[in-house]
Amino acid sequence: MAVSAFGGPQSHFAMVLKLMVQKRAYLTEEQLLELNALCQILPGPTSTQTITAIGFRKGGAGLAYLTLLVWMLPAVTLMTIAAILLTQYQSKNFSLEFTRFIQPMAVGFVSYGAYVIASKVINSKTAGSLMALSAIVTYYITKPVALPLVLVFAGCITAFKYKKHAPAEKRKIKIKWGNFTLWGLVLVAAALLGAFTKNPIVLLFENFYRNGSLIFGGGQVLIPFLNTEFVEFKQFLSQEEFLSGFGLVQAVPGPVFSFSAYVGSMSVRELGLGAQILAGFISAVGIFLPGTFLIFFVIRFWDELKSYRVVRASLEGVNAASAGMVAAAAFVLFEPIENSVLNVSVVICTFLLLTYTKIPAPFIILAGLLAGFLIAG
Repeated sequence: MAVSAFGGPQSHFAMVLKLMVQKRAYLTEEQLLELNALCQILPGPTSTQTITAIGFRKGGAGLAYLTLLVWMLPAVTLMTIAAILLTQYQSKNFSLEFTRFIQPMAVGFVSYGAYVIASKVINSKTAGSLMALSAIVTYYITKPVALPLVLVFAGCITAFKYKKHAPAEKRKIKIKWGNFTLWGLVLVAAALLGAFTKNPIVLLFENFYRNGSLIFGGGQVLIPFLNTEFVEFKQFLSQEEFLSGFGLVQAVPGPVFSFSAYVGSMSVRELGLGAQILAGFISAVGIFLPGTFLIFFVIRFWDELKSYRVVRASLEGVNAASAGMVAAAAFVLFEPIENSVLNVSVVICTFLLLTYTKIPAPFIILAGLLAGFLIAG
């Protein structure tokens, strides 16, 4: 499945349902739906957490980590190779003109992501207002610290609406803190080690691990975090390079979070090929691990936790804020692109193709690359 799962969390879920429920009977459809819902409200990549959690239920932590490795490795490898090839291409002073359509197409993908998320989570005036507020704040305040603060604020606002949720019989929560402690220790250790050593690989791991601990939702929500951190704040990548990579990840099977391997590899390109390979893998590990630790932690007492209405109510705000961040990211990513009729048309056409047709995302991207090569040639 890791080499054939195109299209993001929605198509991944359909493949998991067919393979692991209908064909293998590893769990029931009801269990899969509940597990997927749980993963959607935790930081980290939803489809990756769902697949890893199934491995955890079938064979414990060992099988779960093996499942995670098999699932992420093909996409991470391809995106690291893409970063290396792009670096080699640039080192020979070749133009990136062949990616001219990929960049506005990437904005179309992000816009579509915002639309899909909003259509699912904006079900009230409060959620709509929080989405708009989140979009405005994250558009104008580009510092990385603004993003988690917005999520916390939005969650607190809707937590007050808990009375609108049907009460459930409260069950005593028995918490096993092992995986949560492990998540926190790795976070602190990475921050301290990075601060003392200033090693770029360690710092990359810390950056991605921290971001992976804050991102709620699918791969589209990853974009505002990484763009703010690595393009606007640290300037490790240009906007053109960032958009080119995000466009390419749409044509790669597996999790969209593998985009982290591309960003990490491009961030250390001045250190040579070996550093790029290592950075690609370390960055991916950093972005995937937090969600894995947290799903292992929460899954043990989720049945008890979801009985509390405040917890369920806060999710409305968190999801609405995430949708706003993705919407803002679409505008931020378009700003460096030439505001021409052609580029705007490409954004709109990409959005419409994704919304109203069943053309697979990889085919759309490959068509854009082919058109770019033809014009550049």
